Amino acid sequence: MTSLRALLFDVDGTLVDTEELHRSAFNDAFRQLSLGWDWGRGLYAELLAVSGGAERIAAYIDRLHAPAAEKTRLRRLVPLIHREKTRLYGELLRSGSARLRQGCARLIEEARSAGLQVGLAATSASASAQALVGAVLGAAERTLISTIVCADQVPRKKPAPDLYELLLATLRVPVEGCVAFEDSANGLAAAKAAGLTTVVTPSRWTLAQDFSGADLLLPTLEPDRPLDPAIAARIGGAPYLGLAQLEGLRASAMLREVGA
Repeated sequence: MTSLRALLFDVDGTLVDTEELHRSAFNDAFRQLSLGWDWGRGLYAELLAVSGGAERIAAYIDRLHAPAAEKTRLRRLVPLIHREKTRLYGELLRSGSARLRQGCARLIEEARSAGLQVGLAATSASASAQALVGAVLGAAERTLISTIVCADQVPRKKPAPDLYELLLATLRVPVEGCVAFEDSANGLAAAKAAGLTTVVTPSRWTLAQDFSGADLLLPTLEPDRPLDPAIAARIGGAPYLGLAQLEGLRASAMLREVGA
C-alpha cells in the first residue's frame, strides 16, 4: 500500500487566516475607486461562498439593486477593482499583519524532516499568494515548501479539483499518498473531487459551512490545545494531529474507497 508522501495545504484561511486582510483590502479599493461599497463581516462571510476575488466582486454586483445597464458598466470595472484590491492587499501583507495559523508550521517542519513533500494550493492569484507566503515564511522556511499552485494557473477555481490536480502533477505524487488541509466547503469539495483524504480546520469565517464530507474535522492543529476526547478517539487517542495519525487517517480513507 502507498505510504504518506505529501501534505497539501490550502493557503487563505487554512495556512493563514487572511480573510480580514482581504476584506480590508476590498473595502480600501472600493473607497479608492469611489464605488460607495462597504463589505461588513456578515456580508463578506456570505461572499466567501464564491471562490476568487474577481468572481466575488462580480457576484456582489449581481446582487445589487441597480439597473441592468449599471450592472453591465460595473462588471467591466471588475478587473480594475481587483487589481487595486491586490495592490492594497500586498501593502497590508508588507506591514507584517499576517501570521501562520497555530500548528501549521509544526506539521510542515515534521513533514519535511520525515522526507515528505509540502505543496500549497492557493485560491488567490499568483501575485497575492506569493506575497502572502513571502510575508509569513522566512527564507529558510520557504525552502520547506516544495511548490505552490495558484488560481490563475488553472481553468477552474475551487470547488473544481483543478488546483489539486495540478499540484499532484507538479509534485509527482499519487493521490492516495497525500492528505489535504482545508478550511472551507469549496476547498473541501475541490480536494474530495481530486480524490484526496481531507482534514478541515474551519476559520472564524467558515464555521457555519457544511463539512460533512471531511475525513476529519478539527478546531485547530495546535498541539497545545488538546482535542476533545471524541475527536481524539478518531485518530487513535492522540492529543493532537501528527504524521502518524495522518498516516492512519489516510490509510483508513483509502480502504474505505476500495470497499465502496
